[in-house]
Amino acid sequence: MMIMFKIAEATLRNRNSSIVASLFYSLQARSISWQSKVVKTERMVETNDMHVTRVLFCGPYFPDSYNFTREYLQPYPFIQVDVVHYRDVPEVVKNYHICVAMTMQMDSNVISRASKMKLIMQYGVGLDGVDIDAATKHGIKVARIPSEGTGNAASCSEMAIYLMLGLLKKQNEMQISLRNRLLGEPTGDTLLGKTVFILGYGNIGIELAKRLKPFGSRVIATKRSWPASIVYSDSRLVDEKGSHEDIYTFAGKADIVVVCLRLNKETAEIVNKKFICSMKKGALLVNIARGGLINYESAFHNLESGHLGGLGIDVAWSEPFDPNDPILKFKNVIITPHVAGVTEYSYRSMAKIVGDLALQLHEGLPLTGIEFVN
Repeated sequence: MMIMFKIAEATLRNRNSSIVASLFYSLQARSISWQSKVVKTERMVETNDMHVTRVLFCGPYFPDSYNFTREYLQPYPFIQVDVVHYRDVPEVVKNYHICVAMTMQMDSNVISRASKMKLIMQYGVGLDGVDIDAATKHGIKVARIPSEGTGNAASCSEMAIYLMLGLLKKQNEMQISLRNRLLGEPTGDTLLGKTVFILGYGNIGIELAKRLKPFGSRVIATKRSWPASIVYSDSRLVDEKGSHEDIYTFAGKADIVVVCLRLNKETAEIVNKKFICSMKKGALLVNIARGGLINYESAFHNLESGHLGGLGIDVAWSEPFDPNDPILKFKNVIITPHVAGVTEYSYRSMAKIVGDLALQLHEGLPLTGIEFVN
């Protein structure tokens, strides 16, 4: 091709042939096109051979967690986001670098297969399904996304308000009245003047207290320890503070108990027969944390006896919740499908964190925006 160029150039200098000139420009254009195709091909090969960082979401629930993460990472083809049914995770976990556990039980058997895994994390706070000791043994970091700053704590606290109001206003009975073309019934109640016990005063508890004050509620709360890091303004939201040893006393003072604890060995079924019997007759129980914090039999029995005035839960003893569960026969029970933290604001904030972590891991940078537990 270079020889043909030289011939064409020489001919042009002599200005002897316009035909040859046309040939020269045609060859030049073809050369540029050919070089461009080579560059594109080289780039495609480079992209295909590029190291890919793989992120695994344990599905199939909470779909917008992986939908929003994929959307955020769309400009980065070297990050691959997959959702795999939790039943199939043990067979494919070896291929992934980051695992977002969701509702998956990440036990020692599954973790032992994760040969490439660098990080197991939650799309939120709860890590009760992850065997942290097994992950540590295999050199895998475990982390949660702090609820503060992502909108998760605010979203969960709003759900607690929703459940409280639903019980106070008798949401299920209102639907019955509508179907029966009734007016002016049932007679509901108000948050005004109610004492609300926040069992576990963490980030969600703080956000809940902020929202209860304008309703005119009295807020009491327990926490294992009250560190100085809780700023003065947050401390002023609580009318009475207590420690873990005070939970039964505080239960007896409250019109509404809201469970905001993390689930672990110490807190499993902490709301048991003794706790519920310590509550006022007719008091309401709300749980926006983890289903395993409440003993099912104790809740059922006290609803049946009338001692428990109502139950509002966003989390259940087994999930997905059984729509035929006999506890739903009670008019004063409201159950939502684990959506307290599932809001546009919260989920997009956490999708950004997961996406940034994948990019950081790909580039070999320190992982930020999460709270490590090992």
